[in-house]
Amino acid sequence: MNILGLNHIFHDTSACVISDHMVKCAIEEERLLRQKHTPVFPYRAIARCLAQSGLTHDDLDHIAVSINPNVAMPEKIQYAASLRPAVRDFMFTEIEEQNEKHLTFWKWYNALWPEDKQKRPRVHFVDHHHSHAVGSFLVSPWEEAALLAVDGGGEWRTLWMGQAKGGAVEQFSETLFPHSLGTFYSAVTEFCGFKTEYDEGKTMGLAPTGDPKRFFEVVDGMVDVDDEGAVRLDPSWFELPVSINGRYCSAKMISALGTPRSPREPIADHHRDAAAAFQAVLEKKILKITAMLSKKTGMRHLVHSGGVALNSVVNGRILQEGHFDDIYIMPGAGDSGTSIGAAACVYKQVLKQPAKLHHADPFIGDAYSHQEIEAFLKQAKIRYRRSTDVCAEAAGALHKGDIIGWFQGKMEFGPRALGGRSILADPTKAGMKDKINAEVKHREAFRPFAPSVLEERATEYFESTVPVPFMLTVFPVVEAARATIPAVVHVDNTARLQTVAKDSNPKYHRLIEEFSKLSGHPVILNTSFNVMDEPIVASPYDAVRCFYSTGIDTLFIGDFVLEKAPMKERATSNIRELAGSEHFV
Repeated sequence: MNILGLNHIFHDTSACVISDHMVKCAIEEERLLRQKHTPVFPYRAIARCLAQSGLTHDDLDHIAVSINPNVAMPEKIQYAASLRPAVRDFMFTEIEEQNEKHLTFWKWYNALWPEDKQKRPRVHFVDHHHSHAVGSFLVSPWEEAALLAVDGGGEWRTLWMGQAKGGAVEQFSETLFPHSLGTFYSAVTEFCGFKTEYDEGKTMGLAPTGDPKRFFEVVDGMVDVDDEGAVRLDPSWFELPVSINGRYCSAKMISALGTPRSPREPIADHHRDAAAAFQAVLEKKILKITAMLSKKTGMRHLVHSGGVALNSVVNGRILQEGHFDDIYIMPGAGDSGTSIGAAACVYKQVLKQPAKLHHADPFIGDAYSHQEIEAFLKQAKIRYRRSTDVCAEAAGALHKGDIIGWFQGKMEFGPRALGGRSILADPTKAGMKDKINAEVKHREAFRPFAPSVLEERATEYFESTVPVPFMLTVFPVVEAARATIPAVVHVDNTARLQTVAKDSNPKYHRLIEEFSKLSGHPVILNTSFNVMDEPIVASPYDAVRCFYSTGIDTLFIGDFVLEKAPMKERATSNIRELAGSEHFV
């Protein structure tokens, strides 16, 4: 039974293949197209997923799409018609654009499987929030759990809560557009001069640099969660829906908080304080919802999904509150992961397959063999050498202060680099954070970096209660360790932690072990292998290009090592000539 899962309507389009009772492959289109958060139909991701799974289009039995185009369409049209003319036209344009995307899907489908073809895969349209909440549960390690999906919006929902128990899924509550905690947080993201729907992680990182008390009461009054868990925004504070100019903040909000920041302007204290207040209020509202879920279900496990589940500070607070013993958050918790969620829903709920899917391995993307990597390096005329022990050599480079590129094995799925496509550094060096932000990532100086730590030694450095292999939870750093690993400690003495288990990523685990032998600390700084506003590297070409265009000192790509040398200009020219090579891009 071969199932293709697709997210093709919203941003972060992606594809997934479930075959042989497992998630065989999943890839985000942005990695291959090289356009971050792309909304483009995932032609490339589909092709690579099928190739990596050893399948062709004709092998597919089912296609699962993570949105149901027929859900709430009358409500959308009625709502749009009730708006003032400029916004009404904008809303109808949005509806037309979604319809165009569905037409794109059917054009792709009918081109591959004409009506007279004997075998055509069956198409299933899965509700967006079911793809989030139920799909995430179906690939979680548990047989029962409380379920929560929170995002900016799907067909018409913006929040879904319920439980999975005894093979059945029950919905408790939902919130409908335009009321949305995702929209609430996007408003302050816009206010701080960042890109809405994309840069909310920057807002989360900025929040600890501000004073939440300054605006807390005002911001707390902007949003309410009732006793059933439903969210309601006070529309006077927001442009609801987002206007034709794309604004979230109303004149009332600007009057209360101050002048919004333009993207290139310095960040002022009132921007920091606003970010802090919105983050604190978001935590308060989510914790109220999760407390309700805990009380109503009696469950000790929570499956958290949707774009808001990428707020790792919120996830840490949920665990600290103690209502749940553990949380499962899919590596691609946002819309990219709905391709997996939709496929999982079809696998279990439609096809009634008995086997348990478990998405515990984020390394389900593209891979390049050592032979393919070396062929590219030779074709690009780049000087390289083969390492006899890449982990030990990389650990030595880290210990001497090098910033290294690490391109190994299969690509991760989701927005976090987890040791497959990473930039790594020594966290014990106090100036390393500023150096990487300025010379490698070319991004805002306030943004923190995450630590990767051996799972078996995590509690020596972090107040962690459970393994967190997907880097989606923030924990306090143990007081005694704060001065030891300063490059990965945020201003509020926390860190967005990744625990590394030997059985899930043995090569990355061994690298950290080798570094620990040299430094005395089983922790390394880990950030995504990219620069600001670019996707994580996917191919050898992407990795080498990023290496030569940034302050990365050494690149470990497969078994091969590249070091900066006088050949840099020549090598850069050579790889530019290969930019159109289908094999490597």
